[in-house]
Amino acid sequence: MKVIRYSQAFKLQLVREVEGGQGSARAVQCKYNIKGSGSVLRWVRQFGSGRYGKVIRVEQGDEVNEASRLRLELRRAKEALADTHMALALEQAFLVAACEEMDQSVEAFKKKHAGGRRTRRSRRSPG
Repeated sequence: MKVIRYSQAFKLQLVREVEGGQGSARAVQCKYNIKGSGSVLRWVRQFGSGRYGKVIRVEQGDEVNEASRLRLELRRAKEALADTHMALALEQAFLVAACEEMDQSVEAFKKKHAGGRRTRRSRRSPG
């Protein structure tokens, strides 16, 4: 495969043509039979004035505030999730330690207590 190298002057000429409105980056690429699909556009971005091929986003003040509010909300949700993961890990470690103290496996403990907690209200009182 033959690699074609273009001179700086040639690249600048193509950039001037694109920015001068003589054709799009694709049209100039076809005109000069340049094989690389993104070469001319890359040269325009690299050597051009910055007007062609740039995406400019216009935001209103409340949109910027909304984005920062959402970033803050996401950060708080991630922190809460991390705290929950830590609490779960501690609870699991405590369960393992408690089962070792009671000389019982964790699986046996879970089977025995699978129904959840029972309170005095849930039992019928005689009488």
